[in-house]
Amino acid sequence: MWRPEHVVVLGAGAMGSLSGGVLTEGGLRVTLVDVWREHVDAINRNGLGILGHGGDRRIKIRATTDPSSVEPADVVLVQCKAFHTVAALETAPYIGSETAVISLQNGLGNEEAIAEVIGTEKVLGGVTALGCSIVEPGVIRTFADLPTYIGELGGGLSERAERIAAAFTRACFQTVASPDIRRDIWKKLMANVAVSPTSAVTGLTLGDALKVEGMREVMVAALTEAASIAEAEGINLTLEQARAVFEQITGAGGTLGNKSSMCVDLLNKRPCEIDVINGAITRLGRTHGIATPVNDTLVAAVKGRESAYLG
Repeated sequence: MWRPEHVVVLGAGAMGSLSGGVLTEGGLRVTLVDVWREHVDAINRNGLGILGHGGDRRIKIRATTDPSSVEPADVVLVQCKAFHTVAALETAPYIGSETAVISLQNGLGNEEAIAEVIGTEKVLGGVTALGCSIVEPGVIRTFADLPTYIGELGGGLSERAERIAAAFTRACFQTVASPDIRRDIWKKLMANVAVSPTSAVTGLTLGDALKVEGMREVMVAALTEAASIAEAEGINLTLEQARAVFEQITGAGGTLGNKSSMCVDLLNKRPCEIDVINGAITRLGRTHGIATPVNDTLVAAVKGRESAYLG
């Protein structure tokens, strides 16, 4: 019976390192692939340091900046930034004829971009509620143990998705095979629509941003607009269900001590993923003739901050 044994993580930032580290702890063979040489060298030299939830520890895991050195994988987890996806996959010799490629990226459109490069039949959708941040090269901090969902883009439960989910869960990376992964992606998107740009424009952790007068109302308004777009797109997801995900993330067991990845990108003067998160809502709003003034404003605010260093 087939089950995944070798996993490649494409994009070993905070979240990719966490995925790879936990799966390695659980007994799977994992290779991290990333362009950040300082981070890769630190992992190979000292092991991957994980702080916070689950206890502080060091994990011996292979990391490389050279994709050509990596043998074919059973599963590839794509966790690089959305705007790097196509270029990264065009030189990915570790994707074989039977490799399952799963996007665990933020926003909308990632699976479609991957499918254009490697073919739809290899691609699964995915979404994770985990939160993590980089402390220093080779060291990450995780904030909670929350589930990851994977599933076929066409819907329904497949043997492939169920076997991958079972293997990952056995390795202590809590994973659920979803019969409607597009709905799950939208659930995560709506939470990101609320928390990512508000953390980014304030430069604050989620918990501190929520303390700013009126900020929770801004978050909920952005989420409400996104729920209207989801309905227009035919996604089976109510505003109440989207709010439940938001409350999970902002609740006591969530990631209140974490700055959003969008915030970290701005602080480090890197391009961020606003175009595939709030930007996706504004584009679809124009397509459906639905006004999205809060999301429009958040996109403009984040792009304004980006312009200070990207020009």
